[in-house]
Amino acid sequence: MLFATLPCAPLQHLVLPWMETARVSCAVLRLDLVDPLLSGNKWFKLRHYLDDARRSRAPGLISLGGNHSNHLHALAAAGKRFGFATAGLLRGHEQDTPTVRDLKAMGMALHWIGFGGYRARHQPGFWHPWQERYPGWHCIPEGGGALAGARGCSLIVEQCRAQLGDLGWDDFDAWWLAAGTGTTLAGLVLAEAGAREVHGALAVPLDHGVPEHVQALVGRHGYQLHPASRGGFARIDAELLAFIEATERQSGMPLEALYTGKALLALRDQVEAGRFAPGTRLVFLHTGGLQGRRGYL
Repeated sequence: MLFATLPCAPLQHLVLPWMETARVSCAVLRLDLVDPLLSGNKWFKLRHYLDDARRSRAPGLISLGGNHSNHLHALAAAGKRFGFATAGLLRGHEQDTPTVRDLKAMGMALHWIGFGGYRARHQPGFWHPWQERYPGWHCIPEGGGALAGARGCSLIVEQCRAQLGDLGWDDFDAWWLAAGTGTTLAGLVLAEAGAREVHGALAVPLDHGVPEHVQALVGRHGYQLHPASRGGFARIDAELLAFIEATERQSGMPLEALYTGKALLALRDQVEAGRFAPGTRLVFLHTGGLQGRRGYL
């Protein structure tokens, strides 16, 4: 596989005051430390798409996302590193953001498709004009959101299991992670096959279709979804930013406000509400996305 040489994400203890008070133990799998550009859960979701493109000798890869998209950022970086041309279909109208500037610098061709065009992304025939414009290219759903993307995330579970002994753990009880498209969550559910429950903190509103997407990939069992969007997609408020600042000071671990910060804040609320019994061991998945911090700092 193309990614055979990328390092393993380190598993570390995560000790925070509210966890200690509840006597809940937590470790964090630091996907943000895998690679400076192919960071977080994105390359796990991309790895099968990239290998398929290599085997079929596809000239390029095309996908879609927003103007701060971690997915497009990772795709552009992978294309540059492994020799694929890339194109990105961006939600809304042309904007200048740090992420957009990176996409251009990494050679990705950008097409702004408006909001109506973006809403049509699940409609039959959405990809037809782009396949005509880019013949032979592989089209990747937003966020890698299909079974290939979910199966790529099985490696996350393998990397975690391989390091439990380093923490002095023989096992743990459940996963906790942010859910943006739900693809990574679905991948963990498939890999765990019922051995551990997977908790997804919904970082987007329900009308984004995450529950339906996850159910289509894995069915109804092996996971729970918890609201964490704080009122809307990419909604950021003072309480969230204060929580992130305090958590970074206490743990030394960087977070971002759209996914990892919201997920950890939702976990705190559940822990303080008594959702997890004393002695519970959790693994929090740091899904990366730190490049997106530039969009609101």
